[in-house]
Amino acid sequence: MFGGITIIAEVKMRSPFGFISKRSWEEQFKLAEEIGDIVSVHTDSRWGGSLDEIRKVRTRTKKPILAKGIHENDDMIDAAVKAGADYVLVVGRMPEVHHDVVWIEPNSIAQLKTIPDTFKVVWNARDINTGKPKPETFGQARDAWQGWLCQASFIKSINDVEGGANGILVGQGLEEFAKSIDD
Repeated sequence: MFGGITIIAEVKMRSPFGFISKRSWEEQFKLAEEIGDIVSVHTDSRWGGSLDEIRKVRTRTKKPILAKGIHENDDMIDAAVKAGADYVLVVGRMPEVHHDVVWIEPNSIAQLKTIPDTFKVVWNARDINTGKPKPETFGQARDAWQGWLCQASFIKSINDVEGGANGILVGQGLEEFAKSIDD
């Protein structure tokens, strides 16, 4: 934790928007486990992930694992849980299963307002279709959502953490973020 904020540290090797990690998978995992309260692992191949990655990380850490992906259907959520994920991120929809472990990433503030307050919510500042910043901000999301809210994307240092964040999900900026904690 950093100042009472849960750190979700991602083992991220690439993205469909041009990011390619300069670190090996081992180095990424070691750093994520070192600074994260929760280790995030992609299940979507466009981000270099898979269920095998969840299984691999499960054998190497006792920390909770977030299966990060879009998870378009409930079978994908079930598969991530069976692979060893403690939590599963679902983008843009309300699932029918595993409400106790699902975190929701809404696509808009309007969609955010429809989520039951029993869920944990991740506000991704990045539009996952374009890779560009969303027009709606974390501050607007915090104003619209009173429950547990995680800030995600474009976090490179502790100075990027917004007031009101209960959690932060740090991916491609993980190395820079780790250095900012040490400074």
